[in-house]
Amino acid sequence: MDAFTAGLLQRIKTTESDLTKARETGDDFLADVEQGELDDLRRLAAEHGVEIGATSV
Repeated sequence: MDAFTAGLLQRIKTTESDLTKARETGDDFLADVEQGELDDLRRLAAEHGVEIGATSV
């Protein structure tokens, strides 16, 4: 796995965790921000053929 792929997958994992925390604490604004970031990261992964596996929030 190259550095780009590893970094992208790590960012997705971190963002999913942050999104879960925002939802659990009821921070709707932060949840929206994290969801937008996650959507962008998933789009970037798809554009570059990076399989993100069974990640879902």
